[in-house]
Amino acid sequence: MPYTVDFKNVSTTGLESSPVADALAGLRANEARYFKNKYDVDFTVEPAADAKEIVDWVSRILEEERGIVISSPPLEATELHVDGIRWAYVFYENGLSINVLYTLDDAGKRAVGFKLSEGMDVPPELGAFKFARQKSKLAGTIRGSYFVIKNQY
Repeated sequence: MPYTVDFKNVSTTGLESSPVADALAGLRANEARYFKNKYDVDFTVEPAADAKEIVDWVSRILEEERGIVISSPPLEATELHVDGIRWAYVFYENGLSINVLYTLDDAGKRAVGFKLSEGMDVPPELGAFKFARQKSKLAGTIRGSYFVIKNQY
């Protein structure tokens, strides 16, 4: 069942099985605040089992672009279309959030972003990436990295 993320009253709904559920909920709320403030769009997620097409698309891009297979189970996913950009998000049980920014115009930006919840270790499959730190009132310290997508999806 879809769940609209509330960034004022952060909830672990849907993320309870994560060992860093509170931090992951804060990270998810941080993304919800971004979309509400920048695009006036509600950030609504659904269980990964109900969003298999989104999870599969993100997984395919990771695998084909960099040979990355995420070992942690996905908990939730969402997809938004705003200003000619397809945004896909997958939140994983280990505290990882992956987003794909995919401009629908061929000349636009396309990238995969990784964000690590506070309290989680860098997953082995992302060990080659360097992570920058960012402070968030909702999520504590977020560590993030990204890579540019080269192919068409």
